Amino acid sequence: MEIVWPFILASIAGFSTMLGCLGIFIPVKKKDEFLSFAISLSLSVMLMVSLFDLIPSSLPYLGDGILKSLFLFVLFFGLGAISVNLLNKLIEREKGSDNLYKLGILSFIALVLHNLPEGILTFLSTYQDFSLGVSLCIAITLHNIPEGISIAVPIYYSTGSVGKAIKCTFLSALAEPLGALLAFLIFKNFITSQMVSMFLILVAGIMITLSINKMLPEAISYNKKKSLYLGFLLGTVVVAISLLI
Repeated sequence: MEIVWPFILASIAGFSTMLGCLGIFIPVKKKDEFLSFAISLSLSVMLMVSLFDLIPSSLPYLGDGILKSLFLFVLFFGLGAISVNLLNKLIEREKGSDNLYKLGILSFIALVLHNLPEGILTFLSTYQDFSLGVSLCIAITLHNIPEGISIAVPIYYSTGSVGKAIKCTFLSALAEPLGALLAFLIFKNFITSQMVSMFLILVAGIMITLSINKMLPEAISYNKKKSLYLGFLLGTVVVAISLLI
């Protein structure tokens, strides 16, 4: 049972991402307002999770000294930022200038990379302390729902395909229990805090760059300020609650 519960909690946290797919079934009369709200909600969650969770929790474990920690932070954050631009160029070849589609695919890639270490952390935390694992599962579940929206809504509204939106969101959700499986099979006895921290800084670089360079301009382009502010505020509240938990 000590192995079963870590998998169960990692799976619950991961597949909560699928709840974001409900956004594509909401009857929408004002498409621009809904898209502005959904995108600003998602970018708010990505920004807040990166700035107030991933980076602060990773910095103490990057290196022994300030210079080494700073070097590793700049290196991995920079790699994350660069990867967004490289991936964007690759996606452009497939789908031309459809910004909404590119946004959904970039969010999908970013969140797969985000969910893998989350799955590892959930597994290891639950394995060591069940109550800590439950708290972590609840916190991750709260912010995974708007992250699911960031994949499903842009892909659905750019392609009109429910199947494609659900498939991409499902694959992102699957990354979390996959991370738990990797933790059990490979990393349980070998993974270090520094390894996890470097990867999380890389993910933070991806998510912050994606939020500022891609998602924010897209949300602003609909010229619906009330929807944009409401989405950003709600995303901030969701992350604040998850961090408190």
